[in-house]
Amino acid sequence: MLDFFIVNVALPTIDHDLAAGPAVLELVAAGYGIAFAVLLVLGGRLGDSLGRRRLFVAGAAAFAITSLACGLAPTAATLVAARITQGAAAALLVPQVLATITAATSGTQRARALSIYGAVGGVSVVIGQVLGGMLITADLFGTGWRAIFLLNVPFALLTAVLAIRYVPESRSPQPSRVDLPGTVLLSVALLSLFIPLMEGRAAGWPLWSWLLLALFPFAAVGFVVVERRAERAGRQPLVPPSLLRIPEMRRGLGIALPYFGSFGGFMFVLAITLQQGLRLSPVMSGVALVPLATGYFSSSLAGPRLIGRFGSRVITAGSVLQALGTAILIATVLADFRGLSVLTLLPGMLVTGLGNGLVGTPLFRVVLSTLPAQSAGLGSGVLATAQQSSLALGVATLGTLFLSLTPSLGMGHALALVLAIQSLGSVAVCWLSTRLPRTMG
Repeated sequence: MLDFFIVNVALPTIDHDLAAGPAVLELVAAGYGIAFAVLLVLGGRLGDSLGRRRLFVAGAAAFAITSLACGLAPTAATLVAARITQGAAAALLVPQVLATITAATSGTQRARALSIYGAVGGVSVVIGQVLGGMLITADLFGTGWRAIFLLNVPFALLTAVLAIRYVPESRSPQPSRVDLPGTVLLSVALLSLFIPLMEGRAAGWPLWSWLLLALFPFAAVGFVVVERRAERAGRQPLVPPSLLRIPEMRRGLGIALPYFGSFGGFMFVLAITLQQGLRLSPVMSGVALVPLATGYFSSSLAGPRLIGRFGSRVITAGSVLQALGTAILIATVLADFRGLSVLTLLPGMLVTGLGNGLVGTPLFRVVLSTLPAQSAGLGSGVLATAQQSSLALGVATLGTLFLSLTPSLGMGHALALVLAIQSLGSVAVCWLSTRLPRTMG
């Protein structure tokens, strides 16, 4: 999760060192997320069949190797390739975490573990940009931006070693074969949406970008049709439609799209504004995000206790705080954009972080709380795919809109407008949260 955003603050330095150019820079940022999102469900399915700990250890080892490749990349093209393989390695690793929690725990223990997972995931997104700025400024051993990737290597290897010792092995009692048609169609659908949205603007919206966008609805409909037919025929599809008939899964995924989409776009736009608009150094850009991380972490710590007492009303309250924090940020930006600083941004960032923690932390608990153990890997893969796809979609849509509006409106007004659009996600989360069961196990 940290690596999805840690590269944002490094993009100007990477551009300077490798002469990457805007289109390639977007691929450096997006290639990881696209590979991550496309392969997550497949990673969950493979964990169900081959063993979740085995896939987790393999994914951690592959993440170490691909992070090393990113850190040593001699050209922009090799960095893009290494980022894509790094995302693929993450797709092997991440679904096994939620699947193991779901398979190895139950009741209060599972609820607490899922709450901690949600908190760690959310905080790591914010810390990614804070840590990235600090590492670039520190210039450890003269590595510059490469340190943000090289630092992964020892931690990923340590994670693999500790997993062998402490993580219990689990797998589905009835593993199924890989759904090749479903995997291909899902990959085509996601790629035909993400690639043009992320690369089209930088490339000048050529014909291929519009052709890919036109392909998306056909691939998406084809995927749904193939999955329904496979389940009716008694086969195990990549994403069984019956899984989405579980109310908690369906409604939780409905909240995940606007929540993670607006969050992903917010973090990307903020990184550009702080560095290119306000000319803050990478480390000061990171410091500006500390109130957001503090708010998120604080509300995440209180989340499990609040959920036990107030149920899904916590998500509703969090979405209201999100909207309030965004309104404060909009007012601050419009009042004096050039005078923005770490201190003037602090109130809005803190309130926004508090709201995000109250939505993100219980969301995993809501979605996975009633999932059968035999579907743990599949459900985890679907949820993680929704999370990563929504983050990438937020970056692609809100980020592209922001970059398109900046030349005509100026960065301050473009930021205010994008924040206003992003706040609609909080409104959607607020409404959808009222459809969740108010008490949660």
